[in-house]
Amino acid sequence: MIRAYQTSDKKQLIELLRLNIPTYFDESEEADFVEYLNRQVEDYFVVDIDGKIAGAGGINYFPDSKTARLSWDIVHPDLHGKGIGKTLTHFRIATLKNNPNIEHIVVRTSQLVFRFYEKMGFKTVEIEQDYWAKGFHLYLMKLGIID
Repeated sequence: MIRAYQTSDKKQLIELLRLNIPTYFDESEEADFVEYLNRQVEDYFVVDIDGKIAGAGGINYFPDSKTARLSWDIVHPDLHGKGIGKTLTHFRIATLKNNPNIEHIVVRTSQLVFRFYEKMGFKTVEIEQDYWAKGFHLYLMKLGIID
């Protein structure tokens, strides 16, 4: 079940992030994630399986540029490859396609995950070495959603 984030989910989400360190996130990113949860959440969704959070991902909005950004996508490492990330990404894209103020979706990811977003139709528009932390490069990717 995909549902809206609740502040009571915060502890489980931080643990979920920690389970993905150092494979997909640098440990220095935990403070950024906590800051996001505390002050930057606009729309954030969790995948709840029997009361346990299996994955999560958000949307932030930039109305001046008619852009939305997918943010802080995390899936439990034991569940990678099971379709949770794909389902959550499709859910957010469908949500954004229904928003007449959004024409593009961007995602900021790393070299470790960019191929996942390529399969979803995103195109790499910029790469910056060691952006997130040493060895974690920024892949800025974009998807147009106007038919």
